[in-house]
This record gives sequence, C-alpha cells and structure tokens, in this order.
Amino acid sequence: MEDIQKLMEMPVNELLQELRARETKTGKTAMAVPAEPSESLREFDDATIVGVLKEKQRVIYGIDDRIDVCYLPDGPDKDDVDSVVALFRASKVIDNGDGTSTLQTSNFGESKNLCPGERFRNQPTGAFCSGFLVAPDIIATAGHCVNAGNVTNVRFVFGFRMRDSNTAETIIDNTEIYRGVELIGREEAGHGADWALVRIDRPVTNHRIARIRRNGKVSDTQKLHVIGHPAGLPTKFAGGASIRDNQKGAFFTANLDTYGGNSGSPVFNSETHEVEGILVRGETDFVSQGTCNVSLVCPSSGCRGEDCTRTTEFQHLVPEPSSLQEQPIPR
Repeated sequence: MEDIQKLMEMPVNELLQELRARETKTGKTAMAVPAEPSESLREFDDATIVGVLKEKQRVIYGIDDRIDVCYLPDGPDKDDVDSVVALFRASKVIDNGDGTSTLQTSNFGESKNLCPGERFRNQPTGAFCSGFLVAPDIIATAGHCVNAGNVTNVRFVFGFRMRDSNTAETIIDNTEIYRGVELIGREEAGHGADWALVRIDRPVTNHRIARIRRNGKVSDTQKLHVIGHPAGLPTKFAGGASIRDNQKGAFFTANLDTYGGNSGSPVFNSETHEVEGILVRGETDFVSQGTCNVSLVCPSSGCRGEDCTRTTEFQHLVPEPSSLQEQPIPR
C-alpha cells in the first residue's frame, strides 16, 4: 500500500527531480536530467507524486501569482502593461481588410493537453514570445526569439489580452500591429546574456515607453514583477517575486511565475517601475499526470529560478527617452 506520508516528507526539489527523471526515461521530454528514477519511489505513480507536489507547493509557497491584466487596478502596475507586446508570426496575423487583423490562436487546454482545473485552460494561445517598447521605434525581447533570418517575419502586437474573464481580444486594430524591420543588436549566450533590440516599421505614439536600468544592478532584496504572455496566452501580470541569485554579471535569477511564452518579457522593479531585466530562461513548464499535463510553477525557495538578462547589457543601444515620453499616456 502506498505510504503518502513518505512523499509528504520529501523536499519539493526531490519530487520535481523524480518527475523529470521519469519523463526523460520515457522519452517525453528532451530536457537532460542526470538522475535516474528512484527505485524507492516505484510504488507511486506519476499522478500521486504530482498531487503531493502541488499540495506541498500550495500550502508552503503559494504557486501561481499570475493574473489577467484586466483585473489590475489603476496605478503604476497597470501603467507598466502599456509597453508590453506579444510576438506573433506574420502568418498568424490575418488582415481582415477593414483596418483590423485577426490573431490566429488555439485553445490553450487542447493544445497542451491540459488536465481539468488548470488555470487559463479555456483561453486562447498564439504568441511565441513577449517584448516591450524601449524607444518609439525599438522593441526589446530575448535574443532567442528573433534573429536576422526571421525578424521581418515577426509582428509585434499591442492589446492581446483578456477583456474580461470570458473574452479575449483577438481582433486587433492594424494601428496596434508593427512589423520588424531590422536588428539593432542581439546576443544569445546559452548561460549568459540573451537579448535583442528590433527596429519596427514606424514609431509608436500611443503607448508608454518602458524605462530601463542603465547602470548598477538590482538590489538583492528587491521585489519584482513580470508582464508578458506565458505559454502564448493573453497578457498576464505576475508579482511577488524576489531575487534568487544576483552574482552573475550579465543576468540575475528570480523566482518568477513564468512559462515559455514569457521569453522577452520585461521584469520590473516593483518600487521604481524601471525594467531590471528580460526574462530569458527557466524551468520546464509542464509534467504528465496520467493522460494529461499539469503545470508546475517552482516554489519560492526551490528549483533553479528564472534567468533575466540585465538591461545594462544593451542600454547603450537604447536612446535616452525624453521626460515627456516617460509619462503615462492619457486615457
């Protein structure tokens, strides 16, 4: 008979390692995990381990701070959203011939084979990365999101978000859609800096330009928040994060609630509202639970954390904004 107490007494990191080792053993993921599945845990199936893991995370850490931006109150957090864009392939943005375009999306739950009860399961997904406005005609994102070969095939879209709990904005005015023209600069190091600056086809005049840190580095105790498109979903805000490792020169690591589509997301200082970094690397997003998948956001004190390239790595290529451009756009 299964002794669930044995699982409850195990550290979260060991449970996560066991699940990922099993996935690697069965060929479900390409992620390299050095450890083999544990013989001492053979009596427990994947679903049981996942259930205990989610319970431990929920009780001890609080596992998911993401919220739809339509629920943010007026204030600086909501102002920060105004600079964020979704990155879509050009083929996924269909001109309607009436001054608008339709974003081609799929159902999140179906596309990821998510288990019932997963958050945002019924929302649309379609963005492949995130980005943010740092000058009237410059978007910052992750280096692995764009390169010289695909930059002109990327569309930078403002306004892909939930209007309310049931309605997503997928028909976008063409004035809110921008085309990549050229790379201003780019770096993609597997364990270092990962960033790109893209010049777009025309200046943006109706959205906030994000302020970025230009010197120094974020403090070890600073609270952070991230805004972007986790797993390609409509814009999400996730706060309550903190620094995990601030020793590297090109990037810092934080316990941010993020998914793959968050690559390129701005990571904001929750006090100054300057962008401290670009979200570029992190943990695996989903694990199997029987015949479907569940998301496992890492606990505050466990896993490796999420890597964020410091804005000081590319600030020299970003023009200093005027004081007028730094102000929120009147609504």
